[in-house]
Amino acid sequence: MIDAIDTQILHCLQIAPRAPFRLISEVAGVSEQTVARRFQALRRRGVLRVMGLVNPEVYGRAAWVARITCRPDRVDAVADALTRRPDVSYAHLASGGAEIICTLNAPIAEDHGPDLLPRRLQRSSGVLGVEMALLLHAFSAPWAHWTGFGPPLSEAAVALLTAHDPRPDLRSRPTPLPPKEEDAPLLAALAEDGRASYARLAQLTGWSTNRVARRLEALEESGTLYFDVDLLSQRLGWNLQATLWMRTAPASLHQVGSALVHHPEVAFAAAIAGEHNLMAIVICADVQDFYRFLTTSLAATTGIDSYAVSIRVRHLKQAASLVNQGRLVHYSGGG
Repeated sequence: MIDAIDTQILHCLQIAPRAPFRLISEVAGVSEQTVARRFQALRRRGVLRVMGLVNPEVYGRAAWVARITCRPDRVDAVADALTRRPDVSYAHLASGGAEIICTLNAPIAEDHGPDLLPRRLQRSSGVLGVEMALLLHAFSAPWAHWTGFGPPLSEAAVALLTAHDPRPDLRSRPTPLPPKEEDAPLLAALAEDGRASYARLAQLTGWSTNRVARRLEALEESGTLYFDVDLLSQRLGWNLQATLWMRTAPASLHQVGSALVHHPEVAFAAAIAGEHNLMAIVICADVQDFYRFLTTSLAATTGIDSYAVSIRVRHLKQAASLVNQGRLVHYSGGG
């Protein structure tokens, strides 16, 4: 479990992943040393990871949500293969362990070569069915994350953090350019530790600290690089995660999706093109907490015509982290 200080630190990092400990200490009202010590403890325990990621749009890929039904005797093998692919993220087992739900990055068109993951899934002997939905629009603001673990920060604190770490609005920009070959060591270091100092990054790249700072700013500003925070909610005392699959009228889609992300239990909400047209990931403390959410928060959200629920039974992968024995561990890529 976490206390009020940890809660403040986590909220700060979700808003500004590379904010200096000095700034976080000002928001949290504790010493810089306390913030650094608490952060390192959460990181060592595998509860928290901050990382820099390359926007998949630079390679012409879009985000998809896949629901993969497997034979019970093959689900572990299929899940292991999926989680170790660099184009797959946020994977978990659901529906009693017979279904894998994951997000993946893949081209929209099929004329991009024979190794497309959806095509390979259809040919797998352990896969009984695959339902794909294109992610059309994420309703979360660039710094909006799951905040059900404690009270959100004040408007003044948010303003202080965003002033230090303003996130570019990627939706208003053209497709970002792919990184240069010389960026590879820098991006690899940030994928492992998104809070690595300029001095550490300079050591790993052989660049000057000024060059590192300039290149980081350029990659972020162009939308090529973004920073994210992985959290293990179950290690923080919130043990139930569910995916809601909803249907709503097209005229209500944006309104309903925008309303959903204001609930602290909602970690993510998006419009999708598939059997359902809206999905949300909800994190609650337990079954009763989830029931309360369904019968109060969700029930008060007008415009939802129907919904179905998939309960997570085993966590496999976050945005850039494998989940190994209840800990977030760095994913180094590979097939």
